[in-house]
Amino acid sequence: MEEFSNKIFNQSQYKIRRQALRHQMSEPEKYLWQVLRNQQMGVKFRRQHGIGHYIVDFYCPELKLVIEVDGESHFSKEGRANDNIRDQFMLALGIITLRFKNKDVIQDIDAIQREIKHKIGLITNNLDTE
Repeated sequence: MEEFSNKIFNQSQYKIRRQALRHQMSEPEKYLWQVLRNQQMGVKFRRQHGIGHYIVDFYCPELKLVIEVDGESHFSKEGRANDNIRDQFMLALGIITLRFKNKDVIQDIDAIQREIKHKIGLITNNLDTE
């Protein structure tokens, strides 16, 4: 698994782009990062993490959980199609994707936190029973 991980995660050709995205996070991404950072949810999240040729907003390797914060471009027909392809790619790797709208992160971070904690609990329970 380690060999596979090295080939799919944080590929070197995307390093500069990942670093740039960390410095150019949207306000909702910054807002959510304040909730996810320093293991405040009980697990470690990485921001702007590379998986294949994609760079995801937040990733928890321990739980194989991606969290995406979606702006307006994600709600067009093309944006939804691209997100579906991306989500299917993640799912094929056993990675679950949670998506939140920018406005929801800003307007009700407490509800977003509850939903993330709930998903973490479900995944953790599944891992415990395997």
